Formats: sequence, C-alpha cells, structure tokens
Amino acid sequence: MHVLQYYLLTCFLASLATGTAMAKDAPGDQASTLVGKQVADFTLRDFRGKEHSLAELEDNPLIVLYFMGTECPLAKLYAPRMQQLSEEFAPRGVVIWGVNSNVQDSITEIAAHAQRHNLDIPILKDLGNKLADHCGATRTPEVFLLDAERKIRYHGRVDAQYTFGAGVGLAQPQPNRRDLAEAIAELLDGKPVSVPVTEAKGCLIGRVRDPSDDSEVTYSNQIARLIQDRCLECHRAGQIAPFAMTEYDEVAGWGEMIAEVVADGRMPPWHADPTHGQFANENRLTKNEKQLIDTWVENGCPEGDPADLPAAREFHDAWFLPREPDTIVYMTDEPVDVKAEGVEGYRYYTVDPGFTEDKWVRLAECRPGNRAVVHHIIVYIKPPGQAGVRSEDRDIRGFTFLAGFAPGTRPLVPPEGMAKRIPAGSKMIFEVHYTPIGSPQKDKSGIALIFMDEADVTHQMATTNAMNFRFQIPPHANNHKVEAEKTFKRDTLLLSLFPHMHMRGKSFKYEVTYPDGRQEILLDVPRYDFNWQNSYILAESKLIPAGTKLLCTAHFDNSEDNLANPDPGKQVRWGEQTWEEMMIGWYDIAVPKQEAEALAGTKATSATADPPEE
Repeated sequence: MHVLQYYLLTCFLASLATGTAMAKDAPGDQASTLVGKQVADFTLRDFRGKEHSLAELEDNPLIVLYFMGTECPLAKLYAPRMQQLSEEFAPRGVVIWGVNSNVQDSITEIAAHAQRHNLDIPILKDLGNKLADHCGATRTPEVFLLDAERKIRYHGRVDAQYTFGAGVGLAQPQPNRRDLAEAIAELLDGKPVSVPVTEAKGCLIGRVRDPSDDSEVTYSNQIARLIQDRCLECHRAGQIAPFAMTEYDEVAGWGEMIAEVVADGRMPPWHADPTHGQFANENRLTKNEKQLIDTWVENGCPEGDPADLPAAREFHDAWFLPREPDTIVYMTDEPVDVKAEGVEGYRYYTVDPGFTEDKWVRLAECRPGNRAVVHHIIVYIKPPGQAGVRSEDRDIRGFTFLAGFAPGTRPLVPPEGMAKRIPAGSKMIFEVHYTPIGSPQKDKSGIALIFMDEADVTHQMATTNAMNFRFQIPPHANNHKVEAEKTFKRDTLLLSLFPHMHMRGKSFKYEVTYPDGRQEILLDVPRYDFNWQNSYILAESKLIPAGTKLLCTAHFDNSEDNLANPDPGKQVRWGEQTWEEMMIGWYDIAVPKQEAEALAGTKATSATADPPEE
C-alpha cells in the first residue's frame, strides 16, 4: 500500500448551548484556549526564497496557516485539498499559506512536494519552528484560521476524512464534515464559527532540540542498529513506508513521532496475539528496544560518534526480493490514468508474458507503480484453454492465484523446493484497485518473478481460502460474528495465513479441529488493521492431516465507536469497495509435486479454476 497507500475518522459533532460548539474529538481545554489568540506579524521565506509577511495581507479578510510536512502521510493526502480550498475561497479574499516547521524537511524536499501535488499556494519554511511555537501548532496537517484582526477563530483538522487511529491509518470515501471550509464560510458570512476546535491527528512536527551530550543512548551506537533490524525493510527509498530512515537527520526529525507510534503499538505493525503460533516474519519490539527509543528521544535524539555506526545494509533496489528478478511483467505498456476524486471500481488488465514453456515461480512480488493510489493488486494466472473451468476440489482452486499486494504485504519466502507453476501459454490477469487522493495520478504496476528449475521442485504451492460472502452486518452492531469453514481433503502443508476484511473488520481467528478431536488456534488477530494487512508466515510449515476442519471467525464493528466506520446506520453486505465488507481467510499451502499433478488431471495443467474471489 500506499503506501498508503493510508486513513479514516467518523466524526460526531456535539453542539453546546453556549454557541461555542466543539467537535467530539476536540483536543481539550488546553488546545481550545488558542481560539481568540492574536497571531503577531511575522516574515518567512517560501521555498523559492520569496519573503511573505502577515502585514502584507492587511486587505484580506481571512488567512489560513496550514502546517504541513513533506513526508507525513496525511499531509500528502491533504495537499491537493488545500489547493482546492485556496481556489474555492480566493475570489472572496481568503489566503492560504503552507508552513513547514519540520527540522527534517529541506527546501529541496518542500519544492518537490509542491511540484508533485501541483501546489500554487506559498509554502513557507519556519526555521527553528518559531511560528509553530507561537501559534501552538503540534502536528501536520494542522490549520489555523485567522480573522481580519489576525486572531485564531478555528484550529484543528482540515476535515474528518483522513486520520490516524488505533492502527496505521484510517480513511473514509468522503469527509463527513468540511471543518475548515465551513469555518471559513461562517466567518465570511459574519457568523461565529460553530465548531472552533477539532483535533488534528497527524504527524508530530519535528522541532529543533538540544541533545544531551552525556546520553548513554545515541543514534550512532544503538538506534541505527535497531532501525536496521526492525524498520529498514519498509523505511527505505521506494518502499511502502512514507519516509526513509537511513540518515540521522531524517530519523531525529521524526524522533517524537517514532516514540509515539511505538508506544501506541502502531509501529512496528504486528497484530497477532503472541500466545498463539510462531511466525517467521514476526516484527515485535522488545521491552528493552522500546526503552532505548524512549531514552533517546527524552535525551534530545543525540547523534553520538558517527564512527560507531554499523555498516549500511544492502538491499536490492526497491524490491523485497533477495536478488535481481528473472523477469518483471507490467500490467500495461504505458501508465494508466487514475481520476482525482470519486470511486474507482476494480480494474482488470490481461497480459501475455510470452512464456513458451512451463515456469516454476519460487518468489513473486507485486509492486505498485504509484503507492499513493494503489490500494491492492492481485495477479491471477489464466492457463490456455481453461477459461470458465471450475475445479470441484477447492484445495487446488487457489493455484490460479499467483501473488498479491496490499498495504503491509510482503512476498512469501517458502521452504526450499516449493514453487507455484505457470503453464506455458498462460496469461496474467492484474486486478488493481485504486483509491483517488484528490489529484489526477498515473500508475504502472507490475510483478517481479524469480524462477527455479523444475528438477528442484518438490512441492507445488497454492493460495486458497475459507470465505463467507452471505453475511449481513446489522446497523450499529459492535461485535457481529461471521464464520467460514473448510475441511482438508488430504494431508496438506500449511505455509502462511492472511486474514482479509475491510474497514469494519475488528478481529480474525483461524482455528483447526483435528480428526482426533484436538483443537488448536493457529492465529488470533484481536485488533485487525485494514490499512496494514500482514501475512502471517509460519516459522515452520505445519502438516494438516486429511479430515481436519478449519474454522475462520471474524468479528465486525459497525458501531459509532469504530473510527473507521463510514456509516454506522447502514446494513453492510459483501462488496468490492472498502466501505462494503469481505470475510476471507486466505492461506498458502503446498502439496507434493506428483500429487498436485495427479489432482490437476495432467502434468500440463496445474491451474484449473477461475480466479477466486478476493
């Protein structure tokens, strides 16, 4: 994802009898005291070097100070919206200035951000975060609406569409309330702002600090090593995290934010209950590692002696794959257009990779061309002459599923000797789902493949599922249960588990009942996060004997308490869009190669089913 691709807050507005209403999720009394504060004149330069002062706008009735960051996921999403608001209200004299107070954001990065998002509004560099301190700004994005006397009349978020929640991020299709726009309109009409304070839940502003010289914990000694072990897989150029963590200045600028997301359990993003199952890709910080981060941030994020830095980790380009792919197949020859707003249905692109002989795929990785808008990718294999054929044996139905991408997903690295088969003459079908971000975008996604020799293949892999698409989630239900069952018809090696729901997904559990009556919980995800979908790869492949029953149990929260809920009053059914729901317990399996060939009916055909539902 995109990263992510990314965020949702359903906002309930309470109106106070005094006329000074506050949003339900307002930050509290301390923040509300900023309303009415006079903002003194200031002069700052934009990223082009031009000076801007508050005094020069004496004829403009309203000024918006938009505190932003170049790499904050929410600021990226709101950049086009701020440009739209500027164009909407400029005819009435309203001026919007972007303000960048992040110590880690350079002038070059600000210029690139403005170009990438087609911003015409000035973006001022607040060196030393002096204006942020004066206004009381703490996060990005965060807005301050100043009246003709340059007093703060509204303070908080832009609107309620994107935010951070219990997980990585939350998003809804449309904002429930245009908080900033409504505040502007009310002041222009001579009315008091009905909701003067809302909570801005973005990234903490990276402020200048005075590092402790005698700190026992430094970046060069401990923190850089911790980041290499726990963070760099995603936090590097071209990968799914929103910013790189390869340089001291960058990491130090995010210091307080890093401490916050670690304390909240948002990072590293791992959601499995540790009492059930052991997983090869588990990424959970130890108590000591968390304490190292806290100490480092409390001491001002000192750099230490660069001579203590560990050797840099080497990665292959922007792929997770361990080496150069044998081939890369793109969904189209040229990038495709993604509209700025509205709903994008699933798109399907059929590609002929030109395989004239059977290919055994050891590793496969889907990569979005534009992580800002790609929500997910699934690549299916369509063998020659197999259109419309549906296998009655669901254990091999998944052979048509080659690989997929969703926010947080990494490629499966199977045990030695295991691979998926692509029959000669097959075509690839790319299923791509886009989420518009407010500005027109382009994308050219692809899949990278690493092959292995057929003589080295011992097991054929497949991706299959237990699913339920006949559910109805009642309005306001906060813990609605949906189950899906599956019986294994033969001995099967289980490799990984991948639960999938949408924005109302609350929890997901995989349980098995063995033929002798024993029961085991394979995976329990008590806090499902739609915006970071982990694949849980077993530390050791598990043999599931024939006759074992698999039970997948999902719970959905369709109540007002679910920050990701676009409409608590709606009955929810199965559907493709994110505000609809799905209940799928994906899992990867392997069977001996000869047995797989026998099940398929012929050596030349290993995929005999239509692509399974997502």
